[in-house]
Amino acid sequence: MIAGHLVIAVVFVCLVAGALGGMWLRVALPQHHLGSESTDVIKLVTGLMGTLAALVLGLLISSASSAHIAVKREFQQSLADVVLLDRYLADYGRETGEIRTQIRHVAARRLQAIWPSENFGPPETGGADIDRAIEGIEKQILALSPQTQAQNWFQARALATIATLAQVHWVVVAQRSGDALPTPMLVVLICWTTAIFVSFGLLTKRNFTIFVCLAIAAGAVAGAIFLILELDSPFRGLIQISSAPAHQALALLGQ
Repeated sequence: MIAGHLVIAVVFVCLVAGALGGMWLRVALPQHHLGSESTDVIKLVTGLMGTLAALVLGLLISSASSAHIAVKREFQQSLADVVLLDRYLADYGRETGEIRTQIRHVAARRLQAIWPSENFGPPETGGADIDRAIEGIEKQILALSPQTQAQNWFQARALATIATLAQVHWVVVAQRSGDALPTPMLVVLICWTTAIFVSFGLLTKRNFTIFVCLAIAAGAVAGAIFLILELDSPFRGLIQISSAPAHQALALLGQ
């Protein structure tokens, strides 16, 4: 969240500074540098760079949005799988009571790690890390000795479900440290858009209306980059995945 605000501030300042620098160059440069032929070339170059920047920003926003939606879908499916796993073990028999208790503790720890400011019950501390905890639960389920065909089926479904949960856990971990906009690409985008705003200032006379319009345009570009960064952080920031389904799923465990 702080990094996103810092990025949008840097981008906005660079673009506004570029526009002001272009206005200063318009006054400083000899008039023959701003003839009709020169301005035509500047407009062509600006159009080319603007097209490139617009394509890159559009693709990045689309990619970040798709990744955000995919993570949201997978995370919500994992919540459903946790509840299903708990129900499979409950239907297996009373001997799975301890395993179900461990599942609830692991789920609470995971949700508290994702949303540390949310209330998911008493803080879960100590014990093995979540990865090893999931493996331990999987081994306990595998060690069950089913006596009936129904117990065989519930054990098989529980094992398949917890294997899926382990995979989704790594997806969530990877997304929490995602990087949809690498620093070199961010620097290139800032350079492109700053050069475009320099040309805007170079081709216009200084007045309040022009400055307001350029400031609005700078805010729009900075907002687009900020949107990419926000979509790339599905579990924090302004556009984060809702924690309501997680609260509902946790309330169902152990019942």
